[in-house]
Amino acid sequence: MAAPWLTGLAPPAAPPGVDARAFALAMFEDLHELVAGLDLVDAAVLTAPGLGPHVEPLIWPGTPLAEVTPPDAATALAALAHLGADVGLVLAADAPDLPPLLVGKAMRALGSADVAYCPATDGSTVFLAARLPLPSWVAEVAPSLDDPSAAGRLRAAAPRRTAVAATPGWHRIRTTHDLAMLDPGLEGWDVTRLLLAGRPLRQPG
Repeated sequence: MAAPWLTGLAPPAAPPGVDARAFALAMFEDLHELVAGLDLVDAAVLTAPGLGPHVEPLIWPGTPLAEVTPPDAATALAALAHLGADVGLVLAADAPDLPPLLVGKAMRALGSADVAYCPATDGSTVFLAARLPLPSWVAEVAPSLDDPSAAGRLRAAAPRRTAVAATPGWHRIRTTHDLAMLDPGLEGWDVTRLLLAGRPLRQPG
């Protein structure tokens, strides 16, 4: 089970003239569409408390929706286990153009690893996947996708070197400078693309 995880509605990445809440929801919706369209993967949605009503109109009918607190990846993965998943993947909701291939690589890595993650270009984490129920050593680390030390702490806590796998990296859209990494040549991210239509993605300077 894979779940975009929306933790806020006002990211700093919205360009001038674009409503921050609309921008956050557009990126979330694109990522949800990606996950919901994956073969052999059940989609769910995770949010911070109080955000469920904002995303419910955007998700596919019947998609499980759960609120997560505290906002760490261990709690989010435990929420997927509670929904019945034996493998879970939580994704930061600010990577609208994430290639599906990276999700597939993480799922395959869990054939031998306990945990797989995708590093972000800014040092944070794009997504974290794990076999469920969550191994106790992962729950003790309680990594945050926003924490640049999360991958290192996971590797330090792992009972064996092969317990943690990494996919090739990707980017998250967390600042206005990150907008330049959105590639108009990539398929997908249609909602975000439409919202940004006519606006330069690359910021001056």
